This record gives sequence, C-alpha cells and structure tokens, in this order.
Amino acid sequence: MIINNDKGSIEITNDVFTVVAGDAATNCFGVRGMADRSVKDGIVRLLKRENMSKGVKVTFENDKVNIDVHIIVEHGVNITAICESIINEVRYNVERVTRVTVGNVNVKVDSIMAE
Repeated sequence: MIINNDKGSIEITNDVFTVVAGDAATNCFGVRGMADRSVKDGIVRLLKRENMSKGVKVTFENDKVNIDVHIIVEHGVNITAICESIINEVRYNVERVTRVTVGNVNVKVDSIMAE
C-alpha cells in the first residue's frame, strides 16, 4: 500500500500488515497460535512464530485494509469472546502502527487444541 502526503510517499508492504496482525492475534488469551491449512490434505498445522504470517491474509479495498486471521484456540475457551478480542486487538495495532484504516477483520477458527 502506498500512502502519499505533501512530503512524499510511504510504501507499506503486506509483510508489515501480516506480522503486526499475527502478533496481535497470537497475544490474545486462549489463542494457541496461527493456523496453516494444507490444501492438498486438509490438515491444520500450528505455525511456528517465524511462519505465523502464513496464517494471515491481507487484501486492500479503496484506502482500507481487510485482514483474515486463521487461528487455533485452546480447548474450553469461549470462542466468541476470543474472536471479539482478536478483532479489537488486530484493528487497534494495525491502525496504530501503520496509520491505515482497517475495514474488516475476519477471524477463522481452524482448530481447537487440547492442552
């Protein structure tokens, strides 16, 4: 995404959005980590910290960014509460770091993991 102002332009790559969103999501209570669903076998895998951006999809619409977050949650937690928390945290952190307005944050719970 390129942001123009009177002093020049700033280019923010997708990697910045995915890292900020992934970090915000994984720091929420009840989240075990980011998920990566294998297309060929349908198995959900827990991503390591250095690969968590694979669990985040970023798209741009007009001057807004839309973010899809794929997560794995702990067994026994309130999924609705976790998702609301993630939406708020991702929106707040992405807008704070990039100054780009977040349109939608879609949380996709791909798996539940027992302790």
